[in-house]
Amino acid sequence: MKANQATHRVRVMCRLLGISASGYYAWRDRPTCQRRLQDILLTARIHSIHRLSRESYGVPRIHAELAMEYGIHVGRKRVARLMRAAGLRGISRRRFVRTTTPDKEAVLPPDLVERDFEIHELDRLWVADITYIPTWLGFLYLSVVLDACSRMVVGWAMENHLRTELVLAAINMAYAQRRPDGVIHHSDHGCQYTSFAFGKRCQELGVVPSVGSIGDAYDNAMAESFFASLECELLERCSFRSQSEAKLAVFEYIEGFYNTRRRHSSLDYRSPLQFERELRGGLLVPSLLPRNASDCAAVKAVMTEKGVQTTTLTPRH
Repeated sequence: MKANQATHRVRVMCRLLGISASGYYAWRDRPTCQRRLQDILLTARIHSIHRLSRESYGVPRIHAELAMEYGIHVGRKRVARLMRAAGLRGISRRRFVRTTTPDKEAVLPPDLVERDFEIHELDRLWVADITYIPTWLGFLYLSVVLDACSRMVVGWAMENHLRTELVLAAINMAYAQRRPDGVIHHSDHGCQYTSFAFGKRCQELGVVPSVGSIGDAYDNAMAESFFASLECELLERCSFRSQSEAKLAVFEYIEGFYNTRRRHSSLDYRSPLQFERELRGGLLVPSLLPRNASDCAAVKAVMTEKGVQTTTLTPRH
């Protein structure tokens, strides 16, 4: 009615719609309620967070960002309602495609992990894998090394080939940045990781190689989880005209977003950088991160008793 009152009389429209003119004027002149004003401001903040997340965050991560970064504590259902009304949504992962090929004649290192990725110290366990990056000029291949405790990508390299030099560049970067003492490097049975050159380099660096068991879908799930995030948050949404364009985009994703700002549900919705800072500063006990909703109250009580600063705790997923 308000949009059409320049061309139609208000009383005529009220009569046609079966409402009173006094009711319409009362609605028009009524000030916006406090709740509605708060929703407008909150929606603007949600828009900003969603844009900064490369439009990848859904309700859980935006809810965590509001609480941990801005101190705005609202219900998750309210965030979901406002996102739905604003037409905002996160993106979901798609199936990961393996690119490494096993060498059936290679002498394999032992499996030192046995699917136990619950590591509570930095640089005790690294996980590694390779994926491909499609471009208009052919494939690029990305090799990554992740810290199992913080999910930080500590080393990575990109080339247009799958030779052993690719994984050597990634582990060299990881070692140069972290300088670990006796870290375990866990990978699949790809021929790059079981090659003589890679084994020799691990020995020179004091890195202990480990390869997973055969036929185990969850053996290197942490590295595959990173690739799934990379695919749905970057690769599916971009088309790279050149390999240099792809390298720049992957660099910005890893160093400008994933390591420094992206919130991980497994880290109680902290970014890897924030998690490592709190861990090194004694503000965090990783073994106390809750695994389900019933653990949250008990974990918070223990951390308070130990004098550890706490934030809003949410269970792992």
